[in-house]
Amino acid sequence: MRATFILFALSLLATGCKDPGAEVTAAKVESPAEAKAAPTPSAQPGSLPVTSVAISPSNSKIAFVGAKVTATQLGGFMDFTGKVDVGTPIESSRIEVTIQTASLYTDEEKLTRHLKSPDFFDVAQFPTATFRSAEITKTGDEHTISGDLTLHGVTKRISFPATIEADTGKIKANAEFSINRQDYGISYPGMRDDLIRDLVVIKLSLNLPRSD
Repeated sequence: MRATFILFALSLLATGCKDPGAEVTAAKVESPAEAKAAPTPSAQPGSLPVTSVAISPSNSKIAFVGAKVTATQLGGFMDFTGKVDVGTPIESSRIEVTIQTASLYTDEEKLTRHLKSPDFFDVAQFPTATFRSAEITKTGDEHTISGDLTLHGVTKRISFPATIEADTGKIKANAEFSINRQDYGISYPGMRDDLIRDLVVIKLSLNLPRSD
């Protein structure tokens, strides 16, 4: 009877918290060698010069949602820099972002310290994470951004959905998708009775002013 009760309790625990990563679109993942090379940007006759718009915490947000069996944890990064080289059309633009991993934060101080440790991001050994876009395509009202994400010393080509709006005054872009931490060698399992989910939700929000 006791064994049956324990198994029942564990089953309730395992289903008590949904996996947020399973509820959003998963990024398509390839190794850079498998991905097609990005075309070299070239100016088209009569096109406007390419202008660069800075990405910073003052106009953008990089957040994530992780989870274990019993809880969901929110976090993000406070220090990052980058730029969008704005092309015409907008799909010819390029995006570059560098994140200082030690600027990681969560809603729990103890968790923040643990995520910075070698069990997870290992910020001492891998002080930055980078993303460089390779291609932006549009289907209907939605865009797909493809590029190389380097995290925890591992580079993968990822493709994820995004909404992009651009006019003469601003560029707005939002994306929400999941990546698998195992793809980047972040494999700490968690406690035996409270395992950590592999899927991590990435939330990106850019609201960039432009003056061209």
